[in-house]
Amino acid sequence: MELGEMGRVRPVIERFAGEMFADLPRRDQRGKGELYVQRLLTDGKRKSMVPMAARLGVDPQQLQQFVTSSTWDYRQVRRRLTGWAAGFCDPVALVVDDTGFPEGRAASPGVARMYSGTLGKVGNCQIGVSVHAVTDWASAAVAWRLFLPTCWDDTTLTDPTEVAAARARERAAIPDKARHREKWRLVLDMIDELAGWGMPVRPVVADAGYGDAAAFRQGLTDRNIPYVLAVKPTATAYPADAVPVTAPYPGNSRRPTPAYPDPPRDLKSLVMAAGRRTGRSVTWRHGTHRTPANPTAGMRSRFLALRVRPAGRNITRNPDRSLPVCWLLAEWPVGQPEPTDYWLSTLPTGIPLRDLVRLAKIRWRIEHDYRELKDGLGLDHFEGRTFAGWHRHVTLVRVAQALCTQLRRTPKVPAPA
Repeated sequence: MELGEMGRVRPVIERFAGEMFADLPRRDQRGKGELYVQRLLTDGKRKSMVPMAARLGVDPQQLQQFVTSSTWDYRQVRRRLTGWAAGFCDPVALVVDDTGFPEGRAASPGVARMYSGTLGKVGNCQIGVSVHAVTDWASAAVAWRLFLPTCWDDTTLTDPTEVAAARARERAAIPDKARHREKWRLVLDMIDELAGWGMPVRPVVADAGYGDAAAFRQGLTDRNIPYVLAVKPTATAYPADAVPVTAPYPGNSRRPTPAYPDPPRDLKSLVMAAGRRTGRSVTWRHGTHRTPANPTAGMRSRFLALRVRPAGRNITRNPDRSLPVCWLLAEWPVGQPEPTDYWLSTLPTGIPLRDLVRLAKIRWRIEHDYRELKDGLGLDHFEGRTFAGWHRHVTLVRVAQALCTQLRRTPKVPAPA
């Protein structure tokens, strides 16, 4: 928004920022936090320190010090944001994803040659893993972690040149407890943290990068958290009616335990065997691209849901050695020779197909979030080189996004958000 519009909504910004930054110990820190958020909301292509300071008419060192080396705890701000999202948005799901931050400076924390969807190729970048509280009408990023590749964890390295490179941890002020962890483990860490801050249990939704990790699915099950996770069709499972069988005891070795007599089948085979006719057409939401053929902009496709028992070493079995049953959801569009997308879900057995599909498809909200956070609010414009600085900048951008969400939902908003 322009500076004139900013003046009209400043009272709203001040109240919201006052609530979010209430735990900051010093008055000047609370003031700088509010100022930083205001300038994230203003027009301007770059939201890095120098351009923002120029628009503010202040010394860029003030903003730099506030973000990179001040003493305020960004976790306290995140705790308040979580409480706000749980109450204001009342989310129906927690959506998980990660995004790339192209970065040419090798000294910035977490930078390595990795594949980034943002770049569309392998390149130097940082990867941020995020959890978003979502509904059909709103969403808010409620948790972030910076992914640290193994080359940033000196406890995993043996080559002397790699160990020397890992000394960059000290220059980036990376805490000793921050080590390489798989992205799905970072997500479980964040979910535990959100639960401690009052986020109610909601189904977790994610793409196949997370759904294909059986240990991630088991981690959610161990926490009694339902999920709807995309998976590849090559994942394997047994039909729900498959039963473990105990082989006869030969008398001269360890007694056999119950086991499935046949090998598991890939998900594509299970769905193809069920056949297209077992599916139903479902409209899961209405978009904005209306046409004469689709005046309500209904998003519609054909889906079928089967009960299956996913296979895998990391899955905890029942006392009778059977594997747990869950939903296999597949999208099989009209005119396609085979299904195009697959999900596994532990939502209740009686859930209507439309509700199952709606949650599987609700990941579209996270694309809206990334677009707003990056293009509008400068999520990937941070130029600092410290671990805490990255997390503080991301937290402040989250505050700005939450404020935009609140302004959009507030009647008679005096300026566009």
